[in-house]
Amino acid sequence: MHQYIDGGLADGTGDEGLSVLDPATGRVIASSVHAGPADVDRAVAAARAALPGWAGATPGERSTLMHKLAAILDGRSAQLARLETSQTGKPIRLTTNFDVPGTVDNVAFFAGAARHLEGKAQAEYSGLHASSIRREPIGVVGSIAPWNYPLQMAAWKILPAIAAGNTIVLKPAEITPLTALAFAEACTEAGIPNGVVNVVTGLGRVAGEALIGHPDVDMVSFTGSTPVGKRIAEIAAQTVKRVHLELGGKAPFVVFDDADLEAAIHGAVAGSLINTGQDCTAATRAYVHRSRFDEFVEGVAELFAAVKLGDPNDPATDLGPLSSVRQRDSVAAFVERARGYGAKIVVGGEFPAELRGTEFENGAYYRPTLVTGVSQDSEIVQQELFGPALVALPFDSDDEAVRLANDTPFGLAASAWTKDLVRAHRASRDIKAGCVWINDHIPIISEMPHGGYKQSGYGKDMSAYSLEEYTQVKHVMHDITGLARKDWHRTVFDA
Repeated sequence: MHQYIDGGLADGTGDEGLSVLDPATGRVIASSVHAGPADVDRAVAAARAALPGWAGATPGERSTLMHKLAAILDGRSAQLARLETSQTGKPIRLTTNFDVPGTVDNVAFFAGAARHLEGKAQAEYSGLHASSIRREPIGVVGSIAPWNYPLQMAAWKILPAIAAGNTIVLKPAEITPLTALAFAEACTEAGIPNGVVNVVTGLGRVAGEALIGHPDVDMVSFTGSTPVGKRIAEIAAQTVKRVHLELGGKAPFVVFDDADLEAAIHGAVAGSLINTGQDCTAATRAYVHRSRFDEFVEGVAELFAAVKLGDPNDPATDLGPLSSVRQRDSVAAFVERARGYGAKIVVGGEFPAELRGTEFENGAYYRPTLVTGVSQDSEIVQQELFGPALVALPFDSDDEAVRLANDTPFGLAASAWTKDLVRAHRASRDIKAGCVWINDHIPIISEMPHGGYKQSGYGKDMSAYSLEEYTQVKHVMHDITGLARKDWHRTVFDA
């Protein structure tokens, strides 16, 4: 495994080796050398050299090449799904039906959006001048993608950047670099010029910091935890770079007393366990009206207990391992601390016993876990856990439900479950989150934006709003009367 710089594979020059593990078994599936600062320099230089040509290409030319990219990726769907499963432990059913098709759809969307980047229409405001708006690329983008959706997040970073005429250097998470490298190779195969898309694989504290602080990087985009996002903003501020941050989440799942409870129970299971709970929009806090609380807990516990864990390559597997043993242990520690301060673990809270003595006994598995009996200010309610665990708490009034939903530092996503249209509108208005689903939880589409409020960051992924994030606005003003120089200058200077 290598870096991908200026249209080809390159060895890394870092001091440390990189081993990519299959989290289902703990076995090494790839190895290489981390990128060092010299690799980042080469990648940024390649992106800088490619910028004039790519920025100067017509929208139609960029769009045509991106459509070719979509076709190449679509033709490799099965291969990409297997590769993503091998490095993340995601069930093959998820990578086949969600991760890869979602990525291809994103490419197709931005291929079209590349031809529809518009400024404000020309208009006259002073009476002497015509004004228009140009949207221009920012330049070289340095992006850091997380390990929970390596292929999709690589696409979310790369596509709007290059559709708008920028060039990019992407650093994927060091534990899941394989599909980002495959994506970059497909870009070159599609005819996207060398240097437009570059990938450096390495540690955040080495390659990541070198990329964020690089003087020739004009914009930084990061998806990951809020503490790391704060650090990135600090580094980027030293050179006043544009910053795009999609950070942590602690999504509330609000079930009102009139909700279709069976639908809500199934929604809570799917919404909390997707990607083994490693999703910043995953349902993590279920607030359920007290009159329906016991029935909700009983229903979720029953479905949690029936979830099948095992071989990610088996289409019958519902839930794979977490991305690493380290992440599994972090989740387990959250649950054990909650147990220590009086929480009730209704179901789960352990390694699945049926996997002991199998090839998966060293995998990063953790059984779906339902927690009750905690207070709103407890750690497991307030902090991002990022694993297959759901906390359920009761409420008594609509006002209390909304207050509890908003009572964390995060605001990425939320859902509200009700048959009452007025109540649904109120919830969507009053819950402070970048996305509020009504009677569903977790669906996303390329045409609509993804991004948060509060400490969940700022800026949007996907959609035309994302494309705009990767542009800068220029005002152009023309004298249209021939009198502007005389009249305007006389007004200002009395000349």
